[in-house]
Amino acid sequence: MNAGVRNPIATRFRGFLPVVVDVETGGFDPQRDALLEIAAVPVFYDEAQDAVCPGPHAHCHVEPFPGANLDERALEFNGIDPHHPFRLARPEAEALEAIFGPVRQWLAETGCSRAILVGHNPFFDLGFVRAAAQRCRIKDNPFHAFSTFDTATLGGLAFGQTVLARIAEAAGIRWNEDQAHSALYDAQRTAEIFCAIVNRWDRELGRPPGPAAGD
Repeated sequence: MNAGVRNPIATRFRGFLPVVVDVETGGFDPQRDALLEIAAVPVFYDEAQDAVCPGPHAHCHVEPFPGANLDERALEFNGIDPHHPFRLARPEAEALEAIFGPVRQWLAETGCSRAILVGHNPFFDLGFVRAAAQRCRIKDNPFHAFSTFDTATLGGLAFGQTVLARIAEAAGIRWNEDQAHSALYDAQRTAEIFCAIVNRWDRELGRPPGPAAGD
């Protein structure tokens, strides 16, 4: 292991740390619609299990930014009342730091150079994360600007399924429909799916040698 590398995950994906992200929003337009909830789960390598595994989570409810659009159809779908006092939502800038801070710490702990967002159709999640970071003028966004890992694509490859719940079922991962569409629940299940696919590949075809972190 190279000096400064504390977790073998740093060499598995060319120095990138996979971090599963799920967002719940007030619509589909990251520039106009509110970011309402965000969760992140890193993927680490567990030497005892000789496998990649989900790590601890970061999670936050988010106050709609001033002037944000809230589409009633989106709110009906995710079941969020943006103004409910028990949400304990935080302003967008604080919420992002509640996610970015742990991600930066995970990068430091593993020796990875940058986080790469893992998601189910991740262009949606990355779009909202990037738009929120730009609104809040956060310059040190720890996520790669455009590269992602997509569990819809990986699920189609590994199990012939592209719907998150059906991929979970094919992978033998318990799925609770009543808890779905919570950012934290979806991020945790997506992390399990991603790890199951990577571990299956590594077990059956061999772990790729991969360049050292930073190459």
